Amino acid sequence: MLNTLQVRDYMNRDPFLLSPTMSVTQAIAILLAEGLAGAPVVEQGRLVGMFSESDGLKGALDAGYHQTGIGLVGDYMSREVNRLDCHATVQEAAEMFLRNHRRCLPVVDGQRLVGQLSRCDILRAVSAEAEAESVPTS
Repeated sequence: MLNTLQVRDYMNRDPFLLSPTMSVTQAIAILLAEGLAGAPVVEQGRLVGMFSESDGLKGALDAGYHQTGIGLVGDYMSREVNRLDCHATVQEAAEMFLRNHRRCLPVVDGQRLVGQLSRCDILRAVSAEAEAESVPTS
């Protein structure tokens, strides 16, 4: 079932984007306001990282330990980014989520960011597919 569903059909095509020069405080506020576990970090139209709740915690802890300002997204974002190809299946995405312990992943077409997929989006695909299978055909 999951190996026939496409990531591009379930991804968020208009994800919130963060900048590496944005403050961690601003990024945390966006994640909280939008109910996001993380967001792509883009510079000059190119995906340069991902900023997650964990990255926000690291920034807050560093600021507390060193009694400094909280810093910039670019200082705490993950630069080694797991990416999903827009042609990947939902099954491949689910495997990547579990293997890499991520809650959201950027979706790319070549080098271009085209969306974001969350674990919740995968569950939505599973639910929609199960519902479609349970509808009797005439």
